[in-house]
Amino acid sequence: MEKLDEKRADDLTGRVKHTQLHLRRLTISQVLEEFDGRIMGLDDGKRIMKYRKMRGSPYLFFRGSAYLFYFDVGREWFPYRSDPERPTWIQGDLHFENFGAFRSGKGRIAFDVNDFDEGCMGSYLYDVLRMSVSLFLAMSERGLPLEEQREAVIAYLSAYVKQIRRYAERREDPRSLVFDELSTKGPIRKLLKKTEKLAASRLIEGITTLEEGRRVFRWSEEIRKPTDGERELVLNGWPEYASRLATRTGRPESYYQVKDIAVKHGSGTASIGLDRFYVLMEGGAGDLGLDDIIIEIKEVRAPVPAYFMPYNEAFWEEFAHQGKRVMATQQAMHHEADPFLGYLTLNGRHFYARERSPYKKKLKPHKFAEPKDWLRTAECMGRITAKMHARADADVEEGLLPYHSEDEIARAIGDDADAFRDYLANRALSYAYQVREDYSLFKEWSEAFEQGRS
Repeated sequence: MEKLDEKRADDLTGRVKHTQLHLRRLTISQVLEEFDGRIMGLDDGKRIMKYRKMRGSPYLFFRGSAYLFYFDVGREWFPYRSDPERPTWIQGDLHFENFGAFRSGKGRIAFDVNDFDEGCMGSYLYDVLRMSVSLFLAMSERGLPLEEQREAVIAYLSAYVKQIRRYAERREDPRSLVFDELSTKGPIRKLLKKTEKLAASRLIEGITTLEEGRRVFRWSEEIRKPTDGERELVLNGWPEYASRLATRTGRPESYYQVKDIAVKHGSGTASIGLDRFYVLMEGGAGDLGLDDIIIEIKEVRAPVPAYFMPYNEAFWEEFAHQGKRVMATQQAMHHEADPFLGYLTLNGRHFYARERSPYKKKLKPHKFAEPKDWLRTAECMGRITAKMHARADADVEEGLLPYHSEDEIARAIGDDADAFRDYLANRALSYAYQVREDYSLFKEWSEAFEQGRS
């Protein structure tokens, strides 16, 4: 009789577990269908390409499914939430690989956030939590013990709180904080030193060639020749972008002359399905065209977090053009924004443009030699996150927010920083476990989708 009861209990437990996994699998598939299928309008081929990339690891799955993250946490009540009537201008897709080294608009090599496609209004907690989850996932892939993972996340959160408080107390100005070789340590400093040594002509020489004395793109798997329709599309929209730049910079029209156009293929995970072009622009008149400038033109749509945030009428009236929104987000959050930032419309679709800088490198976690490398890196990223949130408000010229975000965030965190960081670290760790479970379900579902039986 006891064995029969045990079997019934095991059957019941098995049904409960099976039902939970089945319901979560349905949730994942329905969210993917809604965003990749209906909203993004990706055909099956592009979805398969995206899902193959996302199957690479739990971290890549996390990167490519921001909508699932916001679907989950957007319906959750959080302590430490700031006044919803006074939202923060957030980056919207903050994770470890969205930081990097590059040359700023003033020519300095700096370390900062380098992706602003999902920028919008919302709670600062979403950026902080998403970044913390990404740290747990990135460190887990490197095999770090859980205690060391937690220490690095705590370092990130502690640095964020300290920096926000410095701004709220007006001891520092977010407009002046720059992370360069002199103000960083460990892997970030090494990265900046390597970036500094890059030759300005490296990118040009790597993806272009000379044909009859004229510099043009070199075709490859990533740099592809455009169709006649694609070339015409870019050329028709180019004057809109160039005229805005010319007005802003005072440079002659010849500076913005188009020399060649390419289709950029294979970048990103979440952005698969969005068009991206490279334009080889005249720039100066240097020897062999090595001072030509490559402009990246990237399609952009409404940011994923916006589907889960309270609607902000003033923000969307100002930024109805999604390219303008991305441009403004970068200008708001960066200390020295790219002087070639701009936006344009191609056949009714929204794009933004920026220089494809030859000075651009990312951190490589597999080269982190010891735990303190993660601690130093996480601390720097925490300070940068605070700088972004504090800078993108009334401090910015013609800023939309009539209040200082650092004041609202510091008030929401309160006096007990330890309680704040412990709560966020625990919540991030819990969600990192959820991501790994979801990843297993996603692999099963996406493989079935690829075979036409999902």
